[in-house]
Amino acid sequence: MGGFFINFFLSVRAAVKQSKEIEDNSQHKDDRKDPKLIANLVKDGNYGMPYLPEKIYADMRRLSMFRDQLTEDRIRNINRLHRELKIYFPEYMDAFGKIDGAFALEVLKVSCIPSEIAALGTEGLRNIWHDAKLRGRGYSRAGKIVNHAEKSVGLEDGTSVGRETVKWFSEQIMKLDEQLARIESTLHKKCKEIPYAENILEIKGVGENILAGIVAEMGDISRFDDVKEIQKLSGMGLVACSSGKHRGQTKISHRGRKRLRYWLFQAAKSAVSHAEEFKQLHVYYTTRARNPLKKMQSLIVIACKILRVIYTILKTGATYDPQKMLKDIKRPEAAPAQMAA
Repeated sequence: MGGFFINFFLSVRAAVKQSKEIEDNSQHKDDRKDPKLIANLVKDGNYGMPYLPEKIYADMRRLSMFRDQLTEDRIRNINRLHRELKIYFPEYMDAFGKIDGAFALEVLKVSCIPSEIAALGTEGLRNIWHDAKLRGRGYSRAGKIVNHAEKSVGLEDGTSVGRETVKWFSEQIMKLDEQLARIESTLHKKCKEIPYAENILEIKGVGENILAGIVAEMGDISRFDDVKEIQKLSGMGLVACSSGKHRGQTKISHRGRKRLRYWLFQAAKSAVSHAEEFKQLHVYYTTRARNPLKKMQSLIVIACKILRVIYTILKTGATYDPQKMLKDIKRPEAAPAQMAA
């Protein structure tokens, strides 16, 4: 119950912030004005009731948020690692390719100082590779890393502290990778417990990570009467400022759960990259003769289309049919061509 009242308080506070000028046409806010505003809002019902997910949806919401927090920590540590390497080994990007790769992190745990890496030599780096039991192409980069280390112009003062700092950041990134892998594994298992989740995963590009993020933010689908309610919740509802003959530009509201909007947008980008039907849809939206969309606008439209597909599958248990999805889309300019034929 404590969480409910906290969310209720936050929703009322947001409503007060939006309506505080109605009372006296002033942005002024104080403890005498707020109670009257709150009483009027509650009396007229001008506030939103908070939703607290339950059971599996509560678990997925917490896991998803925890995953996002760990991802932010990982990015923060990578950025700090970049800073240190620019000081002591400026050629690190040419040498390693990317510093958050398994082989790069194993090497940096030993040393980031070019003279020490050069002293290890190709065989020393390959031994690190074997000891860590790694696989992939990193093994072949050992010689390239040594060549760049031998020609490095990095700072030589303060290397003892720099070595320990880089080692600490490398270890933290590796620990975060392990924690993220465990959380994502649990999140994927929870996701598959959602009815008809397997049908949604038939959409190429919409994997377990994306679907788990969408479901975690959306919650129980049964609480929605229409897909437009979820679209509004995500901040992808269309809004425009029009008056008289003036027609304002239509855009999405950006008011809602930003994580839901993020995961829907990721789903659109991934589907356009991997699913042929969404590639066709993206090309159509951006090249049609009447009202062609910009690439970003097209991705937003596709994100809303994916949301409608997910909503239909979760509500009805239908199977995903890419050809049916394409046939359901009305294309106005196709009508004259069909009539001429």
